[in-house]
Amino acid sequence: MMKVDARDLQTNETDDRRRINLGMEYANKRVTVAVGEVESDHPDEDELAAASRETSESAEELVKDWDAASDEAWSELDK
Repeated sequence: MMKVDARDLQTNETDDRRRINLGMEYANKRVTVAVGEVESDHPDEDELAAASRETSESAEELVKDWDAASDEAWSELDK
């Protein structure tokens, strides 16, 4: 089993071709890399669906509130 010193851990971003630049200190050397965690900059389909539902529900509430305010304003003008 390989031991890893926490000071040796690096967080790097991939480029558009999914490559990671380790740096010049690793040039012409054999390097073993382990992936400990992957974070995405893009939301997954479930997150997008949930956001869409929330937006739709918020829009429906806004329309109801606007209708009520509009009805109230028109009724005040009719007096």
